[in-house]
Amino acid sequence: MLDTTPPPIDIMLANNNSLVLSAMSEIFERDKRFSLVATSATAEGFLGAVMRVPVKVCVVSWELPALGAAKLIEVLREQENAPRFVVYGDEAGDVPRLAMQAGAAGFAPRSGEVEGLLETCVDVAKGKMVFPFIDVRTVQHSPLQTLSRKERAILEALSKGMSNRELSKELQISTNTVKFHLSNIYEKLSVRNRAQAIAFYYSAKSGSD
Repeated sequence: MLDTTPPPIDIMLANNNSLVLSAMSEIFERDKRFSLVATSATAEGFLGAVMRVPVKVCVVSWELPALGAAKLIEVLREQENAPRFVVYGDEAGDVPRLAMQAGAAGFAPRSGEVEGLLETCVDVAKGKMVFPFIDVRTVQHSPLQTLSRKERAILEALSKGMSNRELSKELQISTNTVKFHLSNIYEKLSVRNRAQAIAFYYSAKSGSD
């Protein structure tokens, strides 16, 4: 008689809380649907492990030091046979939307039942997207919303053609601080330079009018 039991899902866990990581490890090790490959308390450690041993699903905490889950997902999603990510975190605030925007395949709330996390991982392994309700309109307009108030002010000033020196004077910050903010803005908007950032600003503005 043929064994029709599907092979266990290779999984890796990363959480900055050692108690949570230990408890999660135990839960996944007890469930025959999964094969726990590795665990890590940092993004760097996790990155090293997953590059050496590819897995199907990764469960990561959103506040993973020092890269953070968003950057980690961004780095790994370009890889061949990239794992599918489930972000485990607080449902309050913007985390589910930001996780989706970063490229995660699922989100499991920390306040939910353990079985919910396990089922989310099973569904994600099958290629499904699993998220709580998210207003998709906020996902479409999300890059600008990820900017801080200061970064938005700088982008707006940038769109008026201000130089770094003028921005420094206008906002009463050093030119190095201006450069730091610009670097963050470019990264958040996925643009490479000032011209692209200005173009993005105007296209997003006209799209929301």
